[in-house]
Amino acid sequence: MTVDLCPNCGSDHYIKSGIVNKRQRYKCKKCNYFFSVNKIGKKIDDYYVNKSLQLYLEGLTYREIERILGISHVSIMNWVKKYNIKRPYNSNYHPTYKILNASELGVYFSNAENIKGAGVVVTELGDKFMLIKWERFKD
Repeated sequence: MTVDLCPNCGSDHYIKSGIVNKRQRYKCKKCNYFFSVNKIGKKIDDYYVNKSLQLYLEGLTYREIERILGISHVSIMNWVKKYNIKRPYNSNYHPTYKILNASELGVYFSNAENIKGAGVVVTELGDKFMLIKWERFKD
């Protein structure tokens, strides 16, 4: 990663000033501030953050979301805490989900028995679609 400006004064007049912990250090010639190149961190794309929070709100558990998206359940828990997401709790309904491609989705909706008596949400999941269905628990 390259340095554009001094983080202290914003000047572009700096020189190399050694290596510390295998990272290049710089010294600003204007304000005599020493700084290093920022470390590139691992960041998950916002698409997956939004998708995991949507699935959480739809009633899926952290581990189910982990299996579907391949993102750690701990990361999902941290996002739920960070964005203060609260999902409504209703024990009368139970979400089930299926992952289908476009042709399978068309066949699924052509059968009226599949959608009778339940709420259904379809969301895009890469090149496939996720169908989330709520059914009442049998008494």
